[in-house]
Amino acid sequence: MQYVSTRAAALAAASSSQQFSDILLGGLAVDGGLFLPTAYPQVTGAELDAWRQLSYADLAFEILKKFATDIPEADLRALTAKTYTKEVYKNARKGEKASQITPLRVLEEGENGTKLVLQALSNGPTLAFKDMAMQLLGNLFEYTLAKQNAQLNIFGATSGDTGSAAEYAMRGKQGIRVFMLSPHKKMSAFQTAQMFSLQDPNIFNIAIEGVFDDAQDMVKAVSNDLPFKAKQKIGTVNSINWARVVAQVVYYFRGYLSATTSNDQKVSFTVPSGNFGNICAGHIARMMGLPIDKLVAATNENDVLDEFFRTGVYRVRKSSETYHTSSPSMDISKASNFERFIYDLVGRDGDRTRALFQKVETHGGFDLSGKPGADGDEFKLVAKYGFKSGKSTHDDRLNTIRDVADDYGIVIDTHTADGIKVARENLEPGVTMIVLETALAAKFNETILDALGEDAERPEGFENIEDLPQKFVVMPPDVEKMKAYIAANTGL
Repeated sequence: MQYVSTRAAALAAASSSQQFSDILLGGLAVDGGLFLPTAYPQVTGAELDAWRQLSYADLAFEILKKFATDIPEADLRALTAKTYTKEVYKNARKGEKASQITPLRVLEEGENGTKLVLQALSNGPTLAFKDMAMQLLGNLFEYTLAKQNAQLNIFGATSGDTGSAAEYAMRGKQGIRVFMLSPHKKMSAFQTAQMFSLQDPNIFNIAIEGVFDDAQDMVKAVSNDLPFKAKQKIGTVNSINWARVVAQVVYYFRGYLSATTSNDQKVSFTVPSGNFGNICAGHIARMMGLPIDKLVAATNENDVLDEFFRTGVYRVRKSSETYHTSSPSMDISKASNFERFIYDLVGRDGDRTRALFQKVETHGGFDLSGKPGADGDEFKLVAKYGFKSGKSTHDDRLNTIRDVADDYGIVIDTHTADGIKVARENLEPGVTMIVLETALAAKFNETILDALGEDAERPEGFENIEDLPQKFVVMPPDVEKMKAYIAANTGL
């Protein structure tokens, strides 16, 4: 399996493709693009039949071996077996089996054959879906670094859950340091405590005076400084890292196989989406041949993605226009993974993709609606990829949290509430709609308390996390100061 940048010209793409292990540690391509396979591997009906009875670890191996063809199969199987265990993913709700890793729960069944299902993805060590990929990434990094006798300095940005998932996956790993940026005072108290309470010497938390997009821009700026990146051995765990995305592909297959009994059945997925990484994995699963009907992107008040899927206009908001909401992990106005989908939408034309995303930097977006003065008319092709979208507000999520608690006895987090609200607007007869859970409610207790008048239940070991000592530094969104901080703490 070979990989190419979304911004590579056709001739360059043909001559400079790389393998999985080549791109694992690096993040962005040297031209600023994101990596994708030169072609998506296809899954047959016979394979889907055979995979229905597999454990999650074995299913992950079967899917990942199609993408990581340069890793010996025995090693890859050992890595997935080490990652996906009930000892790691042990925080299942009552009535759910932790051994299933991502159990399904039916919420609603309609007389016309509609079905609303919740897929639990938050049973890992940081209680968020990011653990599903990040735990594997940590093991892949350690495996690859040991093979190369090398070290890696991870530089990433988080709006809440990526940071803690990365730090818990990388803490104590040989040859790895983590420098994680987050927007100062814009995460929930629980999310902040999960990250900042870690005292491991290889973990560095930096609170940026700004919003998530400021932090993400700094990650891209440092990644695009190729001499600095090489000298400081910079890598990334944000979803611009291909391994993060491909690991998330697995739970789409597991959700489909668990919700159906034959391959002629289709399901749809609703995905709370800010940075487009989670739903991008669904797009890849669909391109591989998984029978997905619709992929529904659920946004909060920061509705950049919803606007695109309704109008064809991708309009990035300024930092001052980004809302601070009660589903803060989606308070994102520049979806870094969106480039992967646009690359497919424009016929895998690297030159065109590069031009469009350069316009994002110079003009704040692009317009593919086909209207007079637009940048193109590819929006007419979106339907064939199955995308739809919707938006949820603070009042919507409060009402949805109450409804789900009253009707099903389940307390959901704010982002999952956005997903369920939008999913209900997109139910279709005869099609099972699976909502991907994003986190356990305890991570956003302030809003749960507002909605239900009582605290969310916490898994064992998280009872007083906000009271733990915290270690972090506050910095302005200054790239040069950030590079100096990294250099001072790597010793390279």
